[in-house]
Amino acid sequence: MTVSEALREATARLSVTSDTARIDAELLMAHALGVSRSVMLLHHMRDPPPEGFAPLFARRLAHEPVAYITGSAEFYGLELQVTPAVLIPRGDSETLIDAAREHFADGESPQRILDLGTGSGALLLAALALWPEAQGVALDASMPALRVAQCNATKLGLAERSRFLRRNWRKGDWQRDLGTFDLVLCNPPYVEDDAALDACVREHEPAEALFAGADGLDDYRVLVPHLESLLTPGGVAVLEIGATQAGAVSDLAVSAAATVKVARDLAHRDRALILRWGLGKGE
Repeated sequence: MTVSEALREATARLSVTSDTARIDAELLMAHALGVSRSVMLLHHMRDPPPEGFAPLFARRLAHEPVAYITGSAEFYGLELQVTPAVLIPRGDSETLIDAAREHFADGESPQRILDLGTGSGALLLAALALWPEAQGVALDASMPALRVAQCNATKLGLAERSRFLRRNWRKGDWQRDLGTFDLVLCNPPYVEDDAALDACVREHEPAEALFAGADGLDDYRVLVPHLESLLTPGGVAVLEIGATQAGAVSDLAVSAAATVKVARDLAHRDRALILRWGLGKGE
């Protein structure tokens, strides 16, 4: 059997449960070969499959996410380490970075950036890579997650411009000594407790980073009233939301005197809210 034949067989077996069966199989095969997916496709399709592919494939058949199997995921052009301690960075969350870029498109750039619930560090590190003069602070309640984020910052050469703090916004004085920021990014838990999720998500990704009460809004209720005090004059907060949550979270923001704008992802679903304070009518 060749790599090409093994991929065809693996794709057929995975296609029963995965919408990305071919890509999953290719990523696992490339990982087993120790090369990039593009190099594999160009140079190794006629080689025999490596022995290491079978156990990786078995893990994927058992619904383990590919990113946890390979230990890495791409986000906004950055290769990030991921472990089961953190959510897997997803393309939908890149909407937040795009929204921030649009906000600062007129030549200005954020000098201080805050990432609430950083996980792998994806949002903060993508922002720091975009704005080389910026400094960043990231909070997370999970020490294992903070270790992953710190490792990614070091690997990407961004450790000197970033600071990682263990803080839980559900408990205590989590805002102490943070100061104010030109940009606040946040992908909080927003999944309803009884939501139907794919097995690879519900069984493998950290529940504390997913679920937020019966309506998925518990963390927005905590965070939104505090955001204005974390922003510099003219600063902006960008929050990820579930595709059906724009109205409910916007109501919370308006109640906190924010001006709200909705940003959509590449599938044209509501994906982020851009919140600002201190604007007059028409601004």
